[in-house]
Amino acid sequence: MAVIGGLAASVTIAWAAETKALPRSAPEAQGVGSGAILDFVNEAEARIEALHSVMVVRHGQVIAEGWWAPYAAAEPHQMFSLSKSFTSTAVGLAIAEGKLTVEDEVLKFFPDEAPAKPSTNLKAMRLRDLLTMAAGHHAEDLQGFSLTTDESVVKRFLALPVAHKPGTFFAYSTVATYMQSAMVQKVTGQSVLEYLGPRLFEPLGIENPGWEQSKQGVSQGGTGLSLRTEDIAKFGQLYLQKGKWNGKQLVPAAWVDTATARWMSNGSNPASDWEQGYGFQFWRCRYGVIRGDGAHGQFCIVMPELDAVIAITAGTRDLQGVLNVVWAKLLPALQAKTSGALAADAAGRETLRAKLAGLALKRPAMIEAPALARTVAGQRFVFGKNPQAIEAITLTPVGNDGRATEIAVVIDGAEQRVTVAGRDWVREDLGAGPSAGPVALAGGWTAADTFTLDMVRYRTPFTARYRLIFSGDELKVETKPNVGATPPVMVGRRG
Repeated sequence: MAVIGGLAASVTIAWAAETKALPRSAPEAQGVGSGAILDFVNEAEARIEALHSVMVVRHGQVIAEGWWAPYAAAEPHQMFSLSKSFTSTAVGLAIAEGKLTVEDEVLKFFPDEAPAKPSTNLKAMRLRDLLTMAAGHHAEDLQGFSLTTDESVVKRFLALPVAHKPGTFFAYSTVATYMQSAMVQKVTGQSVLEYLGPRLFEPLGIENPGWEQSKQGVSQGGTGLSLRTEDIAKFGQLYLQKGKWNGKQLVPAAWVDTATARWMSNGSNPASDWEQGYGFQFWRCRYGVIRGDGAHGQFCIVMPELDAVIAITAGTRDLQGVLNVVWAKLLPALQAKTSGALAADAAGRETLRAKLAGLALKRPAMIEAPALARTVAGQRFVFGKNPQAIEAITLTPVGNDGRATEIAVVIDGAEQRVTVAGRDWVREDLGAGPSAGPVALAGGWTAADTFTLDMVRYRTPFTARYRLIFSGDELKVETKPNVGATPPVMVGRRG
């Protein structure tokens, strides 16, 4: 089966990590009540569809962590635009090494890819303007810009019309961050992934980071990074500590202050955390908070005044809703006592521990296999051409108790067979179609005529629920992705 989203060519590098896990602590020992964190988790589950992980760090200690199965601590997760804050860090390091300055004009790095007659605004564009999302473009001129085309991404960027004087007009631009990545690569001879390895990833103990790249071999910069939840928390803690880690100044404190300062206005709505100002690839939030974030709910939330970091991964359409729950439930708990410890709460801590250990994505109620399960057993249902590239589906009961079902799906001419058994997740590696790669599957009968299959691409934000509705010789397939557009209903016939 197919869901939205996909991976471009990705490079993964393993580093010999100096630092392993962050230290752990009881919430109360760091001045936060277990009950307040439990309230946050419960509220998030009630209001957000759906978080994939959360980690709360206070005074440098992890006080709560959880993953909604089948998401797991050891698995990386796509960061999307949270990648931008890491690219900004690479820029800051290159500046500290004397290889770049924020006042550098963009064109001077790419003379062979510049237009024959560059405009005045293009000639005036500086690295600073890329960092602050003020390169001068109209948002509509950036729509549909791909980082994975055969043509040079740099050349295509430099050919865009620059309608505004750089530095005067905010327009969020992932390709502007790609250009930062390309500039770092130009002056260092290394991709951003390679460059950050010994300078950031290795000392933080971030193992096997992966970063999608363009066909020109440039880390995408504005997107494409995959990390674990704890890696996000470490990055946030590094910025909270003004760039210092284990006694070493990894990132200049001046760059941390500069990158997280408010450089651009991006709106005036006091209730929106997307209109509180923008720094060098970092967002300003309400309540004195800064953050990096990415599509579908990837967050690195840094609270300097409260000595706290919150790392979140998700697959939701409501990014503001995620922050609203943080402000409503975690912010008061952190503000209540900014230093010292609370009285131990063994019962509350155990309740929280049990809740976090049992987190799982919401599943539909299952029923025992109906009589229809035997009627359609082994029957092949064939589909016409469709966006999901599904050609045929066959369901076959496995065993005598009716709990398990083998699903055979033909995608792009290749057959994939998986066996699911109710609410238990089965991990597979799909070898064909838009969803090729590691997935977790669970499914069973949810009505007398309906088999429901949930598929989770657990290294991405993307999940999808498929309802297979049988009626005579027809099989109707309804697909509900967690984010993005809903594909059209498919109708297959017994064949």
